[in-house]
Amino acid sequence: MRKEEKTQILESIAAQIQETPNFYITDISGLNADQTAKLRRDCFEKGIKLTVVKNTLFHKAIEKLGSSEVEQLYGILEGPTAIMYTVTPNAPAKLIKKYADEGKDKPALKGAYVQECAFVGADKLNELCNIKSREELIGDIIGLLQSPARNVVSALQSAGGKLAGIVKTLSERE
Repeated sequence: MRKEEKTQILESIAAQIQETPNFYITDISGLNADQTAKLRRDCFEKGIKLTVVKNTLFHKAIEKLGSSEVEQLYGILEGPTAIMYTVTPNAPAKLIKKYADEGKDKPALKGAYVQECAFVGADKLNELCNIKSREELIGDIIGLLQSPARNVVSALQSAGGKLAGIVKTLSERE
C-alpha cells in the first residue's frame, strides 16, 4: 500500500471518528459471505457503520484523539479487526448481544470507546448494553421532574373527591 493510500485511509478514519465518536472494536473473522451480509444489513438498520481496518492504520488514527482512555485500546488491536461506528452508544452492544443470545460467537467484542471512556474485553458487553443514550437520559430527567407534579395533582384530585364525599355525608346527617 502506498503512502498516499495510507494517508487517505487515515483521514477517512479520523473523519468517521469525528462524525460518530463512539466505536466498538470487534472480531468478525470466520463469517462467511451470507453471515457478513446479514451482519452488515443489521448494522445498517441500527445506524451502525461497519468497516474492516488494518490495526496499524486504526492505531495511528485513534492516537490523534490524544486521550489517555484510548491508549487502553492499543493492546486489543491484534488479529482481524472490524470497527462499528455509531452515534447511539449502546446500539452495537445490543446487536452483538443479540447475536450471542442466538448462539453465534461472532461478532465478538474486543473493546469499545464510548462516551469518551474505554471498555476492554468481552466481559464489558452487559455494561455497554446498559449505557443510556443522551435522549434516554433526558427522558429520565423529565420523568423525574414530572413525578412530584403528578403526585400533587393526583393528591388534589383524590382529596377533592374525598372532601365532596365528606361534605355530602355531613349534610345528610343534619
